[in-house]
Amino acid sequence: MASKTFFSKSFLSAYRSLRSNWPLLSLHRSSKDHHHHHLKTHLSNLSGKALVVDVEGGLLRSSSTFPYFMLVALEAGSILRGLLLLLLYPLLCCLTQEFAIKIMALVTFAGIKEEKFRAGRAVLPKFFLEAAGVVLEVLSEANIKMCISRMPTVMVEGFLKEYLEVEIVVARELKVFAGYYTGLMEEEADQYRDGVVLMENMASLHGSILGFGSKSSPHPLLSQCKEVQLVSEAEKRKWHGVLRPNGAAFHNPLVFHDGRMAFLPTPAATLAMFLWLPFALALLLLRCLLFLCLPYSISVPLGAVTGVTNRLLRATPSPRQDGFGGRLYVCNHRTLLDPIYVSGALNRPVVAVTYSVSPVSEALSPIRTARLARDKEEDRRRMEQLLGRGDDLVVCPEGTTCREPYLLRFSPLFAELAEEVVPVALSAGVTMFYGTTASGFKCFDPFYFLANPWPRYEVEFLPAVATGTMVREGRSSCEVANLVQGQIGAALGFQCTALTRKDKYLMLAGNEGVVEQKKKKNLQRSWTSCLMK
Repeated sequence: MASKTFFSKSFLSAYRSLRSNWPLLSLHRSSKDHHHHHLKTHLSNLSGKALVVDVEGGLLRSSSTFPYFMLVALEAGSILRGLLLLLLYPLLCCLTQEFAIKIMALVTFAGIKEEKFRAGRAVLPKFFLEAAGVVLEVLSEANIKMCISRMPTVMVEGFLKEYLEVEIVVARELKVFAGYYTGLMEEEADQYRDGVVLMENMASLHGSILGFGSKSSPHPLLSQCKEVQLVSEAEKRKWHGVLRPNGAAFHNPLVFHDGRMAFLPTPAATLAMFLWLPFALALLLLRCLLFLCLPYSISVPLGAVTGVTNRLLRATPSPRQDGFGGRLYVCNHRTLLDPIYVSGALNRPVVAVTYSVSPVSEALSPIRTARLARDKEEDRRRMEQLLGRGDDLVVCPEGTTCREPYLLRFSPLFAELAEEVVPVALSAGVTMFYGTTASGFKCFDPFYFLANPWPRYEVEFLPAVATGTMVREGRSSCEVANLVQGQIGAALGFQCTALTRKDKYLMLAGNEGVVEQKKKKNLQRSWTSCLMK
């Protein structure tokens, strides 16, 4: 009995720590904080000056680098690599900062292929931006910016240059052998020597250099600055987050990011995640059985008992009675489960129109799927055939998912198919794992989503749009698609963009997001099977 009580208290303590470290909960506002305004005033007069910022000591609100190495270990490595890093944490606390970083780099990077490493650009920027402090608000005012870091260059350079427009990044280089990282970094003395040369050039071109870092562990390069502003860890904890949904606090807005982790994996939060995994597996199996084996009228209430939150914000439209075929539902794309939730909200079957869904996802789907060929005329024929049969179709014209409050460009084909379409605004929320990926195994997306303690979905049916009438009045299908995109964006409070699937995959995965098509014979067989169901 005592052991059970101890386990319960330990798990509760770790869970509370996890909640306290979730990014969405940590971005509290404290605009009246004295230290925040004093520091911002001191740094505001940067016009014509060169600024040198210590990433861990001055830019981020916490000097701990463990969460970022853990992110790389889990996302670019494996769960076993992350577990090893967590088990080493007590030892890391006993080592010097320099030696601890070397151990973390070795565990995190050893054996990872250099050309396939994209976590520095695809995963870490989101967490760096959420952890950034007051310096981020004034960074753009400096004439030239230089950031120094004890972390490897591949972890910080993409974030600093692409989102903050930092001209010079001085960080630790990782050694590579036969195309694979060895996990060994260059010595701090080498970094110091290179940094001194760069700072001397900066001083000759821009005069005085202002340095900004931490009192507890100031970076050696800050000694080369004419003026240095140091803050304590206590002062940094009082900073508020400066991440803005529209990207106002930094050069490029954060539209795309990848990875499975939805929280910053501090030691306590990571421990809570590993403790949760056995329960997550059992809960995942239970939720899958509920949604696969039971009708929506039963599975939805039972799913709510297991922690799945569903909200229907507007009454569902009734089936068409005018003899013009099925309805066409157009929704934004949050996860692979979008059509299933639309079907559940309607409480009737629909057909999900897909482009590149894995065979595993198709086999496990509780609703019918219709695979398209990425050929406009052929896709039009197939969807018109389904609508003519009276099937209700769900289409996601974005073509890919987006996690942030943005809508990608809507493909205009849907505007040419039916007399009217029903826009559907979807919102999904997770607390531990993202149910989408650009570089991982997509067949696991629904399982990751359902493994969250409290996954959330909101479905809102908007008034029908008479697309057929608009096209006959002279509006182009692109204009109609933009209109529908705008209505969904307004309902969700999302910003509409012209970004596409290709833009997302080029940034996150280094490819155009085109999955190799099956043989035409197999594709035709899959389509024929769908029509015969």
